[in-house]
Amino acid sequence: MGRILVIDDEPGICSVLKDILEDENHQVFTAGDGYEGLALLQQERIDLVLLDVWLPRMGGIDVLKEIKETYPEIEVIIISGHANIDIAVKAVKLGAFDFLEKPLSLDKMLTLVKNALTVENLKKENKKLKNSLFMEDDMIGSSSQMQKIRELMEQSALSDARILILGDNGTGKELVARGIHRRSSRREEPFIEVNCAAIPDTLIESELFGHEKGAFTSAVSRRKGKFELADQGTLFLDEIADMSLNAQAKVLRAIQEMKFERIGGEKTISVDVRVIAATNKDIQKEIQEGNFREDLYFRLNVIPIVVPPVRERKSDIIELVDYFMQKFSDSKSEGRKRISPEGMELLKEYPWPGNIRELKNFIERINIMTDELLISAETVEFYLGEKKQLEHTGELEEYTSMKLNDAKDQFEKKLIEQKLKENGYNISKTAEILGLYPSNLHGKIKKLGIETKK
Repeated sequence: MGRILVIDDEPGICSVLKDILEDENHQVFTAGDGYEGLALLQQERIDLVLLDVWLPRMGGIDVLKEIKETYPEIEVIIISGHANIDIAVKAVKLGAFDFLEKPLSLDKMLTLVKNALTVENLKKENKKLKNSLFMEDDMIGSSSQMQKIRELMEQSALSDARILILGDNGTGKELVARGIHRRSSRREEPFIEVNCAAIPDTLIESELFGHEKGAFTSAVSRRKGKFELADQGTLFLDEIADMSLNAQAKVLRAIQEMKFERIGGEKTISVDVRVIAATNKDIQKEIQEGNFREDLYFRLNVIPIVVPPVRERKSDIIELVDYFMQKFSDSKSEGRKRISPEGMELLKEYPWPGNIRELKNFIERINIMTDELLISAETVEFYLGEKKQLEHTGELEEYTSMKLNDAKDQFEKKLIEQKLKENGYNISKTAEILGLYPSNLHGKIKKLGIETKK
């Protein structure tokens, strides 16, 4: 069964096509002109459009262009009179699936509809297959922490409750979100991810809610936002704590009402979206410092899931290493490479500040760079030694998710606290060592909330 929209200014044709297609168990919508048809596309999920090439107010070619620009996944069959056959051919070149010539042959029409819907289904299957490629990595590990996370995933998946995933960078928060989606009743629908930290504040609203053509200088066409693209599926808001307060307010309203307007638009769009959010920040601290809305936190934190760092679940490292060794093994080699027991002990003792992401990259590199089938402790130590030479980058880990000014403040606070302690909390001496006037140091101590008592 398909959801088909017929756009034709002749009520008789709309009525006949509706009756015939409904007899074939399709759900049919009709519109008398292009504007009405485009409005319906905003409101309903449509699989196929039957479009008359000759329409009042807005010509069929213009309607086709708008559909292919805004809804490229929807197939369009052009309906054309004999006199407009050249226009119909042009329409096919512009992306129409095919055209029907008036007077309509019902057999041909049904065949084209069947073929177009088959192509539509193949597109969906292809999209689903591509999504599955991103889901191939599952949560690896048998530790008690991982068992608890799996239990939470199973318990929460079949509900539509909002979930907040907490954990350091590289721990696998996205895998948890994808795993929940894959186990849910929405698994056949889209999983849409938004990295809130990677989108400038000026663009986040457009990214989430979309915009109409001409809404701002670079808005050359209408664009659907992530909320709309995730309709019936799951929206994953990664690094949610990096979103501006203004954007947080709009997300809160959208989550509460499941309604929003595109930028520059007046029409309210309703969606059915399951929201999963994640952050690597201390969310309670962000709330206390006024960087995150408490009401949004309560909306998102229906089910909290905390993903521990690798250093807190060392028993999982053997399984993780084995999984990645198999993943990155060279199919042309005589046998799969393995890490020796002594080398595995070194890997278990390494702190892995970058968590699973760092471990995955390390295993990929050692697979490429060594010819040993049983990779020795010496080889592991050598490549870990490369990392230890750059260990100072691990010290920056806590700053990587911060904005520059926040990172500067945090670093200044730690440095001043250290120097104060080293100099017995003597302000004058500490200021001299730091190259500051005592008055400036006093100002920084007050601003950064530094304790000066011995």
